[in-house]
Amino acid sequence: MYALVEYKGKQYKAEKGAILTVDKLDAEKGAKLDIESVLLVSDGDKVSVGAPYVKGAKISVVVEESFKDKKVLVYKYKSKKDYHRTIGHRQNYTNVRVEDIVLA
Repeated sequence: MYALVEYKGKQYKAEKGAILTVDKLDAEKGAKLDIESVLLVSDGDKVSVGAPYVKGAKISVVVEESFKDKKVLVYKYKSKKDYHRTIGHRQNYTNVRVEDIVLA
């Protein structure tokens, strides 16, 4: 059984026991959250597609840990103008573990 979930503007495939990496949440480790914006639920042979969301379906997740991703370097350069600039960015993420997928 799996579900496609929209969370914070991005879509994720959630299966029971799977760990999802989402944008940083302001929740403590061990906190339980319910995500109700479920786009699709597949239960083996039966598929429920929402318009836009599946009514009554929700995903229960537990917050695992927050971390920073590796640094992404952005280098700007203009030839013959003596212009170059290096900028680094580290995105904050949170791992959440899917506990249950509930259908109505």
